[in-house]
Amino acid sequence: MAQEDRRSRRSRRLLRDALVALVLERGYADITVEDITERADLGRATFYSHYTDKGALFTQIAADLQAELDERLRPLLNPPSVGFSGKPVLEMFRHAAEERDAYRVILRGEGDGRALRRLVDARTAAAATVFRARAEALGVTPRIDVEVLARAWVGEQIAVLAWWLESDPPRLSAEEVTRMLLDLSLRGRYWANGFEGEPPAAPQ
Repeated sequence: MAQEDRRSRRSRRLLRDALVALVLERGYADITVEDITERADLGRATFYSHYTDKGALFTQIAADLQAELDERLRPLLNPPSVGFSGKPVLEMFRHAAEERDAYRVILRGEGDGRALRRLVDARTAAAATVFRARAEALGVTPRIDVEVLARAWVGEQIAVLAWWLESDPPRLSAEEVTRMLLDLSLRGRYWANGFEGEPPAAPQ
């Protein structure tokens, strides 16, 4: 049984790596199950013993990636009373660096963009939960709708992460990018653009 489990894990990993590599080379739409099994050097029967089609394989890849990320972020989530640390963002960048090709496939919107939407929605829901808990714990009222706030925060991360992963090698370290994103969140775009003091009032 243990040997069979190892064989199954190996087969799934080979199929996963084959699909990711092929998508990066040719795009998701042009790949067939036969292409995947040929690249993985496995039979079609082996593929269909694990997945119904390439969509199921891709969905599983994205789900596994999200589960791994959630597991790594869980111990880093701050108590509601603690301010922004940037540690979850840094951990996401580190995880993405380890799984660079799989992240690139997802962040490019392959597979009709469903995997990307699920990633964004999951991270947005997690951020919104943290923002609400922090506001309640500190007795403050957000000035912007929390859903908008969370989507803006996650959207910045995802856009920068996609750019960062496509650079080979990245021009900035994960630590440098995280620091910049944190500064942007805490100090705002006016400060980030080099200005001092308060932004000028908008004309009436």
